[in-house]
Amino acid sequence: MSITGSMYAGISGLQAQSQATSVVSSNLANSTTTGYKSSSIVFEDVFYSTVYAGNSADQVGNGVSVASINTDFSQGAYQSTNSVTDVAINGDGFYMLVDPDTDNTYYTRAGNFTFDTNGYLVDAHGNRVQGWEMADDSISGGLTDIQLDNSQSPPNATSEINFSLNLDSTSTDNSTSATSPYTALFDAYDGTAEPPMDDSRYAYQTTISTYDENGAAHDMTIYFDPVETADGDLVWEYVLTCDASEDMRDFEGAEMNTTSGAGALMTGTMTFSSSGDLQSMTAFTLSDTPTDPTDPMAAENWELAEFDTNGLPIFDTNFTGSDENQEITLDLGISNSDYSTGTGWDTTGGIDSLDDLNAATVTDDLPSFNTGVLATGATTSTTSGSATFSLNQDGYAPGVLIDVSISENGVLSGRYTNGQTQDLYTLGLADFTNTQGLYSEGSNLFSATTESGQAYIGTPGSAGFGSIASNVLEQSNVDTATELTNLIIIQAAYQANSKVVTTADTLLQTAIGMKR
Repeated sequence: MSITGSMYAGISGLQAQSQATSVVSSNLANSTTTGYKSSSIVFEDVFYSTVYAGNSADQVGNGVSVASINTDFSQGAYQSTNSVTDVAINGDGFYMLVDPDTDNTYYTRAGNFTFDTNGYLVDAHGNRVQGWEMADDSISGGLTDIQLDNSQSPPNATSEINFSLNLDSTSTDNSTSATSPYTALFDAYDGTAEPPMDDSRYAYQTTISTYDENGAAHDMTIYFDPVETADGDLVWEYVLTCDASEDMRDFEGAEMNTTSGAGALMTGTMTFSSSGDLQSMTAFTLSDTPTDPTDPMAAENWELAEFDTNGLPIFDTNFTGSDENQEITLDLGISNSDYSTGTGWDTTGGIDSLDDLNAATVTDDLPSFNTGVLATGATTSTTSGSATFSLNQDGYAPGVLIDVSISENGVLSGRYTNGQTQDLYTLGLADFTNTQGLYSEGSNLFSATTESGQAYIGTPGSAGFGSIASNVLEQSNVDTATELTNLIIIQAAYQANSKVVTTADTLLQTAIGMKR
């Protein structure tokens, strides 16, 4: 190699080490940047010159150049935050962002997101986070902008009411009848009176709030009264009612709320063992095709109730005047596991209507479920005082969004003032076959290239993708100690290469001086 070749080799070294200094400087500058991925520089030698020495040809290098600058995509440390929408990926994957102005798609590990004034989940530059809408607890449709554009949770009509009670087995029978002991409480009800059930006619009552399809609340009251039986069996009558003025059911073309049956929804009996455990029950509801169209309270108009898919008896309500009645099931702690054939009722005693029950004596066999199954917390009848342990129903009013949360599977859920939690979106993640081929756009963003290949996408926690941590941000993966060490090495290499240049310069000056 000539003297000038030595100088150029030294200069290439200076240039290479200068590039290395830039890489290390950028790493150190971003040592606290959220989601930043450090870079490292790789050198390679350049072409060689052939030198003939004796009978052989040897090679002399001509310096160094930068082979590549690689990005370290290993995961950074976590830092806790107070924002739910600060999210970190535990494992592989990138969040997907779309620029609303250009529709360009970018990828990032920095999860410092917020909701903008239009409800979009965005990064610091307004790029919109991508995900899938949720419907019925599953993903619906394609990738879309995550936007909270509906601040309300829709109402849900009540479809089941549940009572867990104890009925005092020493209570006095207040509604008595020598001819109809099992329907005496039902006979005492009059929807045109105020109140429809006189408090001297029952032993215990409890009330639960339910909801119609429009989200309005309506009280339902169930009345209980014991029946004196000849054999000492513990039997209670019950009548389930709603506010008579709110009963919008249709009865043979007339409004129910103007009749004596206004508010009467279901009636029946409950039979308990000597130890107070619920053994069986009956449930009667108003027939759709009444035998006596003049009086909804006529016993012949009431028939054994049908069952829902859980084996619970069904009754109809209507609070809005809708063409369709609202079906609700009554759960007192016993269900029918055999209702698939026939009516699901065991009527071996010959009683299959309220008219039959009205004529029954205390020695007759009452209808029962084909197979009664007791639930935990079923209604009991013991010498303890009558009490309501729990009231439950599955309806609710509309609610306003008050908070959001993000699960480890990336599901963004909304919590509403009506106590409901609704899954709204699932965050989308992307990954690449060759992450080194990604193009760094700055602002913690990457874009896909032909070298990186097309992104493959999925949900957090699925195969190949990491899970999500909320209230957490992924920090830079820069190792400051390593970078400072590299800086010392680069500085020494730069000084050595500068020495090569100055030495070559001295040699040239010596050669020039030989001409004098």
